[in-house]
Amino acid sequence: MKPLAVGIACFPTIGGSGVAASQLALTLDARGHRVHVFSSDTPVRLADGHGGCVLHRVEPLQRPPLENGVYALALAGAMAEVSLAEGLDVLHVHYALPHAASAHLARELVHARGGRPPRLLTTLHGTDVTGLGSNRALLAVTRHAVLHSDGITTPSDWLRRTAITALELPGATRIEVVPNFVDPEQFHPGDGRADVHRLFPRARWDGATAPSVLLHASNFRPIKRVGDAVRALAEVLRTREAVLLLVGDGPERREVEHLVESLQLTERVAFLGARRHLGPLFAQADLFLLPSEEESFGLAALEALASGVPVVAANVGGVPEVVRQGETGRLVPARDPRALATAVVELLGDERRRARMGAAARADATERFRPEPVVARLEALYRELIARPA
Repeated sequence: MKPLAVGIACFPTIGGSGVAASQLALTLDARGHRVHVFSSDTPVRLADGHGGCVLHRVEPLQRPPLENGVYALALAGAMAEVSLAEGLDVLHVHYALPHAASAHLARELVHARGGRPPRLLTTLHGTDVTGLGSNRALLAVTRHAVLHSDGITTPSDWLRRTAITALELPGATRIEVVPNFVDPEQFHPGDGRADVHRLFPRARWDGATAPSVLLHASNFRPIKRVGDAVRALAEVLRTREAVLLLVGDGPERREVEHLVESLQLTERVAFLGARRHLGPLFAQADLFLLPSEEESFGLAALEALASGVPVVAANVGGVPEVVRQGETGRLVPARDPRALATAVVELLGDERRRARMGAAARADATERFRPEPVVARLEALYRELIARPA
């Protein structure tokens, strides 16, 4: 089939939407499509190179009276210019605000200049649906942009249902559930813990009393409840040795650091900041912790599963669609560090069960969430949208 020209708009940060979008861009490029990526900076998964993808860094003016930023307008202009110059077939935007609104304006600009507007596919990722709160103005803009998209996707059925309610969409609105995917070559089981040993040089790593390794990775927003992972560690340490790796950065980091100090856990917790290469680190963990109070999917949990690491997570949102309760991990009530710790201690206390879960996690992740079927489904959706009458 003829290769497609696809524009992808996303955030550059380590959050799930930016990771999913940049992974998709690389995979589409590898499958022979022409891919243009629009972002305010280099998306994290493209930092080591972006193959044949063309990266368009959108830099809005930051001078009076525009010091509040006009990124959404600059993004619309960039997408319109590239659409006209490159003949983009599809704009696939990740996260409704501002990307879907910008793409809607970009298509109007292309039409006004006599060009063929690209089709618009909007992928909702979570807080672009649930984080609007009582702001009716933003709700109206988001709803308009979503309803004027040619196609809509979500990574989980939970988010599909939530979007229809929260965005006040007509009940018959077609929303395709297309899950995120994981690269099994980047995330896979490993052996050895050289990195962990260096991070905790005072720990005794030989013998039966070696600490268990817990891992959490996120963008440290309040919704991720990183502090609950720290509080859970304090509970776990009442019965067994353990250490906690915290990967990522964000607005809650200082508060979490203060919590670690107040609980006297500085020698048991390592803050690793944002990392580009997570696969080798994930493989060194015994369990992955995801205490979020809301998750539309849980991409980091999927990456842990692919690494052969069982997940202990809050039973929220789309997480049960990724983590199979009792088979590839444990799901516990949200906002309950003690319940999180209890599940951790139970799994760490039964090594044979934890190992079986790890093997099942790897098998399930590579069966249900491997890249090829997911990307092929999106390609088919792109072609369906292009084939529709204008």
